[in-house]
Amino acid sequence: MKPTIVRKFARAEADVVKTLGDLGVATVHEAQARSGLMRPYMRPIYPDAKAAGTAITISCQPGDNLMIHAAIEFCQKGDILVVSTTSESTDGMFGELLAESARAHGVVGLIIDAGVRDVRDLTEMGFPVWAKAVSAQGTVKATAGSVNVPIVCAGAVVRAGDVIVADADGVVVVQRQTAAEVSQLAKDRFAKELKTRERLKAGELGMDFYGLRTKLAELGVRYVDELE
Repeated sequence: MKPTIVRKFARAEADVVKTLGDLGVATVHEAQARSGLMRPYMRPIYPDAKAAGTAITISCQPGDNLMIHAAIEFCQKGDILVVSTTSESTDGMFGELLAESARAHGVVGLIIDAGVRDVRDLTEMGFPVWAKAVSAQGTVKATAGSVNVPIVCAGAVVRAGDVIVADADGVVVVQRQTAAEVSQLAKDRFAKELKTRERLKAGELGMDFYGLRTKLAELGVRYVDELE
């Protein structure tokens, strides 16, 4: 594809994004049939990092953060940067200064399938980042890429305007077109889990209320008092 910057695209509704973010990665992932999860090497730079927003997608050359700078011009309040590189990279492509610029334009976080630097500064300013690596290796601003085109980030397809939910459990992508439906499914799942939690706290066995005794029997598992 010729290097391209898409200036306009549809975003998910803000209340839907907030609901998905409040429910968290694990619940959202389960609610959408265990799909959309990025690879588990995408880890937050500090333990309690949490973010949810609409995706600004960025395709960069490895070791070159030119297109991250280009993307910030088109960010709005509640957006989250999602960065991939055309080949594997662990260079530190994003740091404190870029975070300051991004935050000034409403960006709520960064998902980057590459490296990040200035981790102490980013942590102190409370700018949430999920990255493949931490590296002080600097980058250049020399090669064209694309903004707001479909990308693959850590194994997940992301399109501009999709909802990104990220927390200590990882990062999950929700397609913009299905975000409202997934939000309702996630709320239903959360309500169900509240009831399940109370039953487990009361001592009831999951073996019973999940009907797992029948499953064990179907699998040919036998109970004996002692080995023969």
